[in-house]
Amino acid sequence: MTKRINKFLAVLVVLTCLNSSCTDDFEEININPNLIEKISPGTLLNPIIYEVSSFNATRSNSFTFDLMQVALPYPSASGGVHRYDIGESAGNSTWNTYYRWLANIKEMQAAAVAAEDPNYEAIALTLNAWVYSLLTDSFGDVPMDDASRGDEKIFYPAFNTQQEVYTKILADLERANILYSTSRGMVYGTDILYGNNVTNWQRFTNSLRLRLLLRVSNKSEMNAVAGLAEIINNPEANPVFTSNEQAAILKITGIPPMISPWGRAVDFRTGRAASAFFIDNLNALNDPRRPKFFGEATLTDGKTKVGYKGIPSGFDSNSAQFDFSPSSPNIALVTAPMIAVMMSYAEVEFIKAELAQKGIAGADAQSHYERGVKAAIAQWGAEVPADYFENPAAAYDGSLERIMLQKYLALYFTDYQQWFEYRRTGLPVLPKMEGMMNNQQVPVRFRYPANVQQMNGENYKKAVERMGGDDINTKVWWEK
Repeated sequence: MTKRINKFLAVLVVLTCLNSSCTDDFEEININPNLIEKISPGTLLNPIIYEVSSFNATRSNSFTFDLMQVALPYPSASGGVHRYDIGESAGNSTWNTYYRWLANIKEMQAAAVAAEDPNYEAIALTLNAWVYSLLTDSFGDVPMDDASRGDEKIFYPAFNTQQEVYTKILADLERANILYSTSRGMVYGTDILYGNNVTNWQRFTNSLRLRLLLRVSNKSEMNAVAGLAEIINNPEANPVFTSNEQAAILKITGIPPMISPWGRAVDFRTGRAASAFFIDNLNALNDPRRPKFFGEATLTDGKTKVGYKGIPSGFDSNSAQFDFSPSSPNIALVTAPMIAVMMSYAEVEFIKAELAQKGIAGADAQSHYERGVKAAIAQWGAEVPADYFENPAAAYDGSLERIMLQKYLALYFTDYQQWFEYRRTGLPVLPKMEGMMNNQQVPVRFRYPANVQQMNGENYKKAVERMGGDDINTKVWWEK
C-alpha cells in the first residue's frame, strides 16, 4: 500500500467512525505510514472510488477534451493531442493508475468473500468491471487472469484478449446483480458515493452492464443484444438509473480527504480555450450548459464580451490570427464542492434511446432522448428552457446522429467515454482540419507502456501479434 492510501484512510476512518455505526475496532485497523496489516471489506472502498474518479476527471481534461475537440490548449505550438499527435507514453499513467487500484479492488473482494458479505463482494465486482473496461478500451488486450499476482510469484502476466476481458466482467456484473441484498445493508463504514444505499449500487451495476453490452453489441458471439433486451424489459430484476440522484456521481466536498484533484484550480483554465466545434454545437442548441462549462469570449481588450466563441480544431500556432480572446473553461468545475462523474443517468437514457431507435428494445426513442437531454442539463445545475425541443437543432429527428450528438455533450467530463463512443459509432462527425496529424484520423488506442515492452516482452509480443500491432491506429476487438 502506498503512503497516499494510508493518509487518505487515516482521515477517512476517523470521519467514518464519527459519523456512522463503524463495526471495526479502530485499534484493530492499525493504520501506520507504511502498511495496512488488516482490512475489512470496506477499508479500501472509499480510497478506490475517490482516487480512480479523481484520476478520470483529470484525464478527461488533459486527454479526452483535446482529442474529442471539447477544449484545446491555447496558444499551442505544432503537435499535441488535439492535432492527433499522440506520444508513445500517452497511456502510461492510465496503465499504471488502473493496475494499482485493480490490485486494491482485488484485495477488497477477497476481504468481502472472507467476511461472507455479498454486498461488498458485489460492489468489488462492479468496481473491477468498471476499471477493467476503462483499461481494455484504452489499450485492447491486457493482463487480467495473471494480473496482481506477484505474491504468487507471477511477475510476467500473460495478456487476456479483449473478448476474454469483456466476457469475464460482464459475467461478474450479472453475478453482482444477484448478490446484492438490500435487507443486509452495509456495515463497514459509510461509502462516499452512495452513503450505503445498496439499491443504488445495484443500479450502478446494471447501468454499467448496459454501457458495456452496447459497446460489444456488434459482436454476435457476445449475445449482447439479448442481454440488453433482458435488462430493458425486466427492470425489477435488473434495476438501472432512473434519476440523477441515483447516478454514480461522486460529490467532492473539499473537506479532507475529499479535496479537488486540481491542486490549483486556476490551472484548469490557464492556457485553455473552448473548441469551436464543441461551443458551436452548444450555441446552435442555445444550450443552458454554456455558462456552466465556459466563460464568454471577449474582444482583445479583455473587457467587451462577444458571447461564447471557441477556436477551430487544428488551428495553426499563430494565436494573433484571432481578433478575440476565446471562451475558457469555467474554474467552478474544478473548485470544491464539485462533482466527478463515474456514470450518469443521462447516459442510461441515451442508451435506451439508441436501443429503441435501432429496434432492439423499447419503442419510444424520443422520450428517452428527451429525458437524457434534460438529465444531462440538470446534472450541471442548469435549467432546461421550456422551448428547448422546439429548436430544430434540439428536436429528436429519428436519427442516431441526433442521439449521439447529445450523448457526446452529456459525456462531458466522464473519463474517456466520449472517445470510446466515437470509436464505436463514428459520431459525432468531428472536424478534419489541415493542421491535424495522423492522416486526420482520430487515434483509437494507447500504445503499451515502454516498461511493459521491456519487462514483459514475451507476453507483450504475443498480444501485439494477436492484435495486429501496437499502434495508435490498431483497432481494438469491438471496433468495426
